[in-house]
Amino acid sequence: MNLRRLLLRLLAGLAALVLVATALAGALWLYFHPTVAGVRRVPYGQRHGQELAYDVVRPENPNGLGVALMVSGSWKSGTNSFRPWMTAPLLRRGYTILAVYHVSQPTATVAEIFDDVRRAVRHIRHHAREHGIDPTRLGVTGGSAGGHLSLLLATRGAAGPAEAPDPVDRESCAVQAVAIFYPVTDLLNLGDSTENLRDGGPPKSFVKAFRPQPGGPTNWTDIGRSLSPIFHVHPHTPPTLIYHGDADTLVPLDQSQRYQAKAREVGPEVELVIHPGGRHGWLTMLWDIRHFAEWFDRCLRP
Repeated sequence: MNLRRLLLRLLAGLAALVLVATALAGALWLYFHPTVAGVRRVPYGQRHGQELAYDVVRPENPNGLGVALMVSGSWKSGTNSFRPWMTAPLLRRGYTILAVYHVSQPTATVAEIFDDVRRAVRHIRHHAREHGIDPTRLGVTGGSAGGHLSLLLATRGAAGPAEAPDPVDRESCAVQAVAIFYPVTDLLNLGDSTENLRDGGPPKSFVKAFRPQPGGPTNWTDIGRSLSPIFHVHPHTPPTLIYHGDADTLVPLDQSQRYQAKAREVGPEVELVIHPGGRHGWLTMLWDIRHFAEWFDRCLRP
């Protein structure tokens, strides 16, 4: 009789655990599948015969602010690779997501890719009212190559030439806040990266991606310097939050640490959060984006 009672209690306990686990799984699924009011594809230019576009993802309850997401890994970008769950915490806070796609390397060089995402931000700003966002308060986010492009926008973003025939090109491509994962910051000093051949050249897997382009620098030192955010930090660089794992061998933590040190010399705010044991990506990254939302709340809200 006692044994039967014990077994019943064990079964009841297991059933309760299953119910709790199911409830937690359901709650997480719901959290990372926010309701969106709409998704709209917007073209912003062309590169090598391919259309350039970004998706406008409007949350159910927009707060009037936008965050541009650089959809880029290894400087490659798929035009259908973004899903709302990737930025669920931002959408739940009311941020409109502008998911920016570009032509992948090596079809486009990284310099061309940077030119194109600058064009995308200018286009977003020019049409901000249509997107329901404030053109003066734009955030940017991304990871790895997307983080690198975000920092280039942060450090090299500026108003377009006033004499440009296209009014979009006259707009500023500057951003007002940055929250990113493990960015490349210094292409001329890759440190202990697995991409470093220690021959003074570009990352070993991306030689074609950093080839010279007409009218631009022709040697690697000039190309790498122009595309390394660490050389362009200035006092008005927007506040930046970086998450980086201390076990990342592709983009070592040193890249973010040296960028933060440079920023401290010059003046802008750079907060670095080190993820213990984190490699080039970790399971709880989606949860960390909650802190990105808090960062944008602090830096973008009036």
